[in-house]
Amino acid sequence: MMDTTEFELSRNSFGKLKLTVNGEVHEGVVPVRAFPIQTPEDNISMVCTDGREVAWINRLRDLSQPVRDLILNDLSGREFVPVISDIVAVSSFSTPCTWTVKTDRGETSFVLRVEEDIRRIGEDLLVTDNHGINYLIRKPATLAKAARKILDRFL
Repeated sequence: MMDTTEFELSRNSFGKLKLTVNGEVHEGVVPVRAFPIQTPEDNISMVCTDGREVAWINRLRDLSQPVRDLILNDLSGREFVPVISDIVAVSSFSTPCTWTVKTDRGETSFVLRVEEDIRRIGEDLLVTDNHGINYLIRKPATLAKAARKILDRFL
């Protein structure tokens, strides 16, 4: 694994990330989280356009703020996983059904096709809608009682 002090990161004239490692320049690199839900700030691979890993970052907090901002900005543009903070209602307790939820990106509705589209990832839950969009429920036990009651019917 590479020491995070051995590289430079910037944007090229096209807005793509440019990584320089030991004097070697890699244009158009993409940061990829190894464990995006469980440890989103740790274990990030910098991958070339051909899919080859050219750098590994153990912890984002070890990087300078400008470099960290470049990586987080690129990741946020590619990753879309709204976090559910409340389950407002469900159309039915059998699938398929429509869920109305509050997320960190606003209130929305989606169709849950089958109960298997709710998966445990550590202590969190990942809910996939009928369009393949993933929603995250962090620590479901912390949801309001009414939301937990709805969720329990599907687990």
